[in-house]
Amino acid sequence: MSNNTEQRPIILASTSPRRKELIASLHLAFEVIPSYADENTPSDWTPEQTVQELALRKALAVYRGLEGSSKDAIIVGSDTVVVLDNEILGKPVDESDAEQMLSRLQGREHRVFTGVVCIDATTGHSVVHYRKTDVTMKELSEATIRAYVKTGEPSDKAGSYAIQGIGASLIDRIEGCYFNVVGLPLSLLSDMLEGFGVYVLPQT
Repeated sequence: MSNNTEQRPIILASTSPRRKELIASLHLAFEVIPSYADENTPSDWTPEQTVQELALRKALAVYRGLEGSSKDAIIVGSDTVVVLDNEILGKPVDESDAEQMLSRLQGREHRVFTGVVCIDATTGHSVVHYRKTDVTMKELSEATIRAYVKTGEPSDKAGSYAIQGIGASLIDRIEGCYFNVVGLPLSLLSDMLEGFGVYVLPQT
């Protein structure tokens, strides 16, 4: 149920079940429209550029396809990357790739960047921001890495782990927003939505 009966419609431009769960936790009424935007980016882009541009592409892809009453909506797009040694680590192509990725991450600190975009579907006005969280993974044995990969959890995750799942057992500590690592920094999103007149906590 929505916290605000006058709330403008919110559309989450995402195929991620994790982002759907996160935005649902704010108790704002929303719908999901999958976005299949081109995710290719130049190799010389910074992580900040990458997540903000991809989040914008996802939101724009949905915005351009809207019709009728949905034109009053606020569209939310998001993209997350894992960065180690200035290299963006994407989703693993197979179990071997996941094991190699985790072998590189184990015992070290890496960074997670998430870009967030809100587009006013009435005016086309967009706001783009990002958050960064530092994550330190435990030192892991090869057996532990293999066992985790065998759970199947890393298969569709950037960096080959899910901090909100079994992968939590691999993490030593984080500095920054936990929800940013999951895929949608909720404090940032709530601040951005306020700029469009949508409040997580209704104003009296």
